[in-house]
Formats: sequence, structure tokens, C-alpha cells
Amino acid sequence: MNPSIKQLQAFVAVSRARSLAQASERLHLSQPAISITLKNLEQQIGGKLFSREGRQLSLTPEGRDFLPTALRLLQDWQEAFEDLDALFSKQRGKVTIAALPTLAAGVVPGVIAEFHRHYPRINLSLHDVLADEVTRMVREERADFGLSVAPQDAEDLDFTPILDDQNVVVCALGHPLLENSEVAWRMLANYPFIGIHRQSSSRQQIDRLMDDIGCQLDILCDASQIATVGRMVATGLGISVLPSLSFRQISLDGLDYRPLIEPQLPRRLGIITRRRDPLSSAAAALLSMVETAAGSLR
Repeated sequence: MNPSIKQLQAFVAVSRARSLAQASERLHLSQPAISITLKNLEQQIGGKLFSREGRQLSLTPEGRDFLPTALRLLQDWQEAFEDLDALFSKQRGKVTIAALPTLAAGVVPGVIAEFHRHYPRINLSLHDVLADEVTRMVREERADFGLSVAPQDAEDLDFTPILDDQNVVVCALGHPLLENSEVAWRMLANYPFIGIHRQSSSRQQIDRLMDDIGCQLDILCDASQIATVGRMVATGLGISVLPSLSFRQISLDGLDYRPLIEPQLPRRLGIITRRRDPLSSAAAALLSMVETAAGSLR
């Protein structure tokens, strides 16, 4: 037994009108079509829903019991499609992003502001976390997409590059390294160093490179937050290396930076998505804005 929505609509219309003629006008169907529809419904359920009294139709006891259920089913049907329309038209929904702190602070705020202007009823959630956690959140469907470095051993994920960042040495104004237009990595070993925490993808990249060139950083202190690193460098405690996007977020009085060379170490950043799961309309719209914003930073 599989009654159709058309049969439910005919049943409710006749129940309210008590007349095939009036129900016909409401549904814009002929009386014979409504009669056949109700007859098929009664055959499917195995009993009468209406009894005829002259030209009037009245509900049987079974019909009266079924009417509230039919009304609820039609309401649920209408609400389901209204909800679906709201999702596709981006009038309702939620998007969750997982992003490296540099991207969360350097790219995402402007994108969220623009997105909110276009789609004010979409709820947005941003998690600024380390690279491994970005990958994990996307894989576990706790984030619609991620903004990070390329994940390792991730056949279930796609990575779309959007931006090449570069590492810069950050110094207090007046520091000798700022006399150069560019700074070689080996020169960093000559000064006390303020490091970002060792679990970050940026710090791991720095440590690998210093090992490769046979130099060792003179680590004075590690800090978890980029803003803390910037403040410590500004007070003259040491130098640091940060992605250039990070410098934009901590650009304080008393700080400047220089590009690092020999070797140059580009840091490719991009979008991580699940390979087999399409994005919602809202998430796809937000991702498109991220790509546009990243393009303006290249």
C-alpha cells in the first residue's frame, strides 16, 4: 500500500468541501478525476472513507479518524519542500570551516563579512586549528571544508591550491637583519629565536629546512599564539619566522620583516574537501568567495 500525495490532497479537499464539485474547483481537477482518485485510495486501504447522502459526501468513522493524519502528512510534505527550497536558495543552513590560524585570521574574516551580507540567515562556524586537526575535521565531516596545507596520505580527500605564502623573518625595528632586502636562512642561527609551537605545520617546515642546511636555531622561547610571538619580538627578545599572512595579522608598531631566501621556501595553501561528498549550496558559495579572496592576495 503506497497512497500518493495526490490521493491525500483529494481526500482532504473532499473532506472539507463535502462535495466533489467544490473539491474540483479547489484542486482544479475534474469531478471524475477526483472520484477515480478517491476510489483508488479506498481500494488500496481496503475500505470506505466516505458515505454519500444525496449530493453530500460525509466521512465514515474510519475517514474521520484518518483526517488529522492526512492533514499532518500534507503539512509535513509542504514544510519539507519549503525547507529544501530554503537550503538551495541559501536562506537557511549552516557552514563549518576548519582553517589554519594564518588563514583564519588573514583571509576568512573578509570572506565571512561578504558572505553574511549576501546570505544573512546562514549560520557560520570557524575553527582555527593546526593542520592535522583541519584534515581530521574535514575527514570526520565535522567541517564542510578546510583551509590548510596539503594533507599527507589522504586518498579520501581533495586538495585545491589557492595561494602560495612565503616565510619571512620578523624583527624589531632597528635589528641588523632589516638592513638586508632579503635574508638567508643560515643567518637566523646568529640571533635568539622566538618560535611558534612545534606542532604547527609552519614550525615543522622551518625545523626541517634548518636541519637540511646544517644550522641550528637558538631557541629562546616557544609560544602558542602568533600574536604572542609578535609581541615578544617587538620587545627585542629575539627574531622569529612566520608566514607572511601571519605578519599581516600581527603587524604592530615596532615590527618589520624581510623575505627569506637560500633556499626560498614557498608554503602552498589550499582547500581540503572530501572526495566523494558534494558540498551544500551554502558551503559551495562560501568556498567560491574564499577562492576569490585568495586570488586577490596572490
